[in-house]
Amino acid sequence: MAETQVQPIEINDAYFCPHFKEVCSQCSYDGREENDTFFGFDPIDREGIEAPQTTQNKDGEYLCKKHGSTGCTQCFGWKKQITRARAAAKKAGKK
Repeated sequence: MAETQVQPIEINDAYFCPHFKEVCSQCSYDGREENDTFFGFDPIDREGIEAPQTTQNKDGEYLCKKHGSTGCTQCFGWKKQITRARAAAKKAGKK
């Protein structure tokens, strides 16, 4: 079975699959390494993050449905979400 190349989407500097997941088994996408590196982290094995419900404006930019903003730090605060996922991964590794 041939693998297909997934075209990631960019939402506020982070990459996700078309299902809005950083790690997706449905389309075999994993954007954790790229996102970790972009936000200044060394890549580690951690849970993936997911984008909240989004829509696109007429310019093709993604905005959160909750606040209607393209740069919504509350919904698109990826660095904070990645930091939490990394802390959980490290804690789980210590058990």
